[in-house]
Order: sequence, then C-alpha cells, then structure tokens
Amino acid sequence: MRAAAPVISWVSEERLHLTLKFLGEQEDSTVYGLRARMRDVASNIRPMTLTLGGLGAFPNLLQPRIVWMGVAHEARLELLHHDVESACASLGVALEGRAFRPHLTLGRAKKPVSRAIAVALRSAARATDFQSTIEVSTVDLMESKLSAAGSRYAVLDAAPLGGD
Repeated sequence: MRAAAPVISWVSEERLHLTLKFLGEQEDSTVYGLRARMRDVASNIRPMTLTLGGLGAFPNLLQPRIVWMGVAHEARLELLHHDVESACASLGVALEGRAFRPHLTLGRAKKPVSRAIAVALRSAARATDFQSTIEVSTVDLMESKLSAAGSRYAVLDAAPLGGD
C-alpha cells in the first residue's frame, strides 16, 4: 500500500494504536482525574484478544483521508469504550458524537489524492489478505505532542485490565 500511495503519510509501526477516546488539550486536574477513573474502568474489564484485519479508509478508499486496518467486533471492547466515554463525561470531557469504529490508523492524506493514486490504493487494499490478533491488557492514557517528524506519544498511565 505504501508503494501504491506514496503521498500518504504512513504511520510507523511503533506509533500504531487503537484510540478509545480522543481527548484533545486537557487541564492537568482533568488528566489527574482521568488516571484514577481509567484505573476504575479498566479493573472491571477482563484482558481481551482483538482480531485485526481488513483495510479501508475514511471516508472511503477513493477519497482517502485516513487509511485504516479494522478491528473485529469484541463485546468487551465496546463495553470498555462506553465506560471510558462515561468516565470522561463525568470529568467534563465532551461525549463523542460519532459511533465508535475501532481501527488502527495506518496513514493520513494531508491533501486530496489523485484518482489514479486512490484507485491504486484501493486495488492494493483489496489484494491484501492480512489478519492477526493482539492481546490487550491495559488501557493507556496517552499524551501526543506534534513535531515536524510527526506525533510523538508518551504513556502517562497504564491501567491494567482485570475484571473477573
């Protein structure tokens, strides 16, 4: 896919992640409260195995803004997302207005891509047959700092999953 669409800013492997909730800029007091709430939420959910596979784009592969890999439905992930949303709302963080569509962002188009590149990207995505699993054992509160080299991520807190 990189060869099909070199104009896409592809995410390096160490930066791949699944976002449960994007928080944006937050006050230190909110971050402090989130650490405690995330630990409460995580303690009620058992560790899980997620299945990754399928490629697509938002809004679609012929107008790609975000190129993604899908995450198969997992009830515990849906519950975790709901509980994270509720915890954030209790601290004054706005609820997300869109449906939760779990995915790993693989790349971003900084500007619209040509039709030829979009068609090549769609063909490459359709020709890719990849499936894998990942074990999820923590909910990480992350900080993102933008730089010329792209986003740098730091884990502020890792709340272990633990429900029985």
